[in-house]
Amino acid sequence: MKFLKITKPYRLKDYKFSLVILVLAISCLGVLVIGSANEAYQGRQITGLVLAIILMVVVSLIDYVWIANFYWILYLLSVGMLALVLVIGETVNGAKRWIDVGFTNFQPSELAKILLIIFFARFIMKHEEDLSSRRTILKAVVLILIPLALIYEEPNLSTTICTAVLFCVLMYVGGLSYKFIGTVLLITVPVAVILLSLVVQPDQNILDDYQQKRILAWLNPEEYASDEAYQQNNSVMAIGSGQLTGKGLNNNTTTSVKNGNFILEPQTDFIFAIVGEELGFVGCCIVIALLLLIVIQCILIGIRAQDTTGRIICCGVGALIGIQSFINIAVATQIFPNTGIPLPFVSYGLTSLWSMYLGIGLVLNVGLQPKKYQDKLNTL
Repeated sequence: MKFLKITKPYRLKDYKFSLVILVLAISCLGVLVIGSANEAYQGRQITGLVLAIILMVVVSLIDYVWIANFYWILYLLSVGMLALVLVIGETVNGAKRWIDVGFTNFQPSELAKILLIIFFARFIMKHEEDLSSRRTILKAVVLILIPLALIYEEPNLSTTICTAVLFCVLMYVGGLSYKFIGTVLLITVPVAVILLSLVVQPDQNILDDYQQKRILAWLNPEEYASDEAYQQNNSVMAIGSGQLTGKGLNNNTTTSVKNGNFILEPQTDFIFAIVGEELGFVGCCIVIALLLLIVIQCILIGIRAQDTTGRIICCGVGALIGIQSFINIAVATQIFPNTGIPLPFVSYGLTSLWSMYLGIGLVLNVGLQPKKYQDKLNTL
């Protein structure tokens, strides 16, 4: 009986198979590109993908409203995981972002993003009437600052920025007043410009030295061509060398940037460079189009959601995929400073993959409960 409470009488025709097909398509493409980038990781990604699909299907059948009822527990879980990684996490390249769980390295910040979407979806729904009040906004800001501070301490500036932008999107979707949004933008834009001018100064104490050097390398790539700008310069070279159709997956071309090992860890943060070199402009367009269609599908499902919680969950997951994709591709093409963040469904990383499929599972469940259908059930 207890199990029955977490499910509802769904209709098969409401299951968004189009979203599932899009997600599976880009995931399979990711497996192929990972195998070409570093064959040693392909088997693990395939295993992770199978488990991710099972997770997605199971979650898609669990009532998201039931899950959202535990929003405070999910918030405390996300904060607890982020705090735990600072205590027992493994230090890699000066950062504590992973916990060794035996069969893989677990990255709490990836799962925390999905849990925070669920938390704020229910939090915003409960404060729908007074969302634009100072008290509610202050409460929401304090609640997001705690996980942001923990993520920043890892240090993981890219995920901190991604999560902060995601929070802003959630508040906007929740109905935050345009007057407040306009005021924040008027303050944020000049502050960001001032902050950027400060962090490039020699004696600044805002960012770590390696973070400052990445920004300087982005502003002056020629000056840092042999160190901080090395990865991005080679990434741009790889993407450009692929031309229209690329050099082909698993190619043995001696002029390949990948084959020359000029891109470190190509299966993760710079996977888009491998897409560009081996699949060309066509491959890059396919990846971007698939990601864009997934985001659009999430938003469309959210528009038809039966309540605010469902709408925010869908738009939040869609926004997360869009934000991460934009940052990853912007870094690979040297539009943004070098910062590590995975390309959703494509980059190697089991925690990222499972977290994204968890988010898609939630979206699918929202889609199984469209507003018109639920209104009809309520009248019976």
